[in-house]
Amino acid sequence: MIDYPQTWQHMRVALAHDWLTGMRGGERVLELIGDGFLEAPIYTLLYKPDSVSDRINRHQVVPSMLQGIPGIEKRYRYFLPLHPRMISRFRPDPVDLLISTSHCVAKGLPPPPGARHLCYCFTPMRYAWTFYEEYFGTNPIKKALLKPVLARLRRWDYEKSAQVDRFVAISHHIRKRIQSFYNRDADVVYPPVDTERCQPGAPGHDGFDLIVSALVPYKRVDLAVDAYTDSGYPLIVVGTGTEYRALKSRAGSNIQFLGWKSDAEILALYQRCRLLVFPGEEDFGIVPVEAQACGKPVVAYARGGALETIVDGETGIHFEEQTSICLREAIERCASTSWDPQAIRHQAETFSEQNFIDGLQKSIEACLSA
Repeated sequence: MIDYPQTWQHMRVALAHDWLTGMRGGERVLELIGDGFLEAPIYTLLYKPDSVSDRINRHQVVPSMLQGIPGIEKRYRYFLPLHPRMISRFRPDPVDLLISTSHCVAKGLPPPPGARHLCYCFTPMRYAWTFYEEYFGTNPIKKALLKPVLARLRRWDYEKSAQVDRFVAISHHIRKRIQSFYNRDADVVYPPVDTERCQPGAPGHDGFDLIVSALVPYKRVDLAVDAYTDSGYPLIVVGTGTEYRALKSRAGSNIQFLGWKSDAEILALYQRCRLLVFPGEEDFGIVPVEAQACGKPVVAYARGGALETIVDGETGIHFEEQTSICLREAIERCASTSWDPQAIRHQAETFSEQNFIDGLQKSIEACLSA
């Protein structure tokens, strides 16, 4: 049970989110904030009700004009150049506070006159500033065509950052990006992880390692597929994405692809695995924290949020180079180490839902009193 501040009951709040087409980490953040502001409308580019939780659907959700394009939920990334214009057309009703949860354009929603704007920033617009090749590939023709488009998006993103009264970053890693790209400071409030739901299971493991991830290029699941194909140790991969078929075709018989699984099924896998593998660079990474809440060590690439969530040698192992050989060596070190499940869980409790709400409240107070 989350203890929400009593002051939230008396505030007029509007929420903004990039798009509502699935339940990922960002939508879990929105869900928890929304539970504290039940009357708050949610403004978003796209809204697919059957793809998000009942907790989000009980809000008044206001989509943009993109909603009217047939099949848009599958092709909305192709309309990226239109996203700034669509988010700028909103005219929210009067409120005291606008809270945007943004990795793309939600921070560009025009705040009503007199309202303060707090942005919980997952990252500055990653399509424009970072991970270009991971999203758009290396095709030189596509790169040339997109170059002026992305330049305009960066200018727009920088300009709109000025209408935010206070930034809150999901990690120190992202705080540095905000300082670099927007020339703005930011509080750091780690995203919420349901550590009450994620609990250790029976002692021991069932003789397999685990990956829970979207199967897209920048997640670097290919490194784990190669490492485990070479080692022969059982690996279970949970997730779907554009790389599903390619990864499955290069995997050995010891690697099992389960596709999408429910939260309850993933929890059972956390509790039964030997260790979790996290081979990509993430801005934060909720999955490793959930695994640690279940008392399981994590092998993670030593970049990004993993440096803040996983204590090398105490709750997992960091590997320095994104190669299958380096990853395999780290997995072997992790497997040969004696771990304390309670110490691992204690680290995860730092990122509890209550700590998130308490930290966000301090940022809201500072935003409103500035």
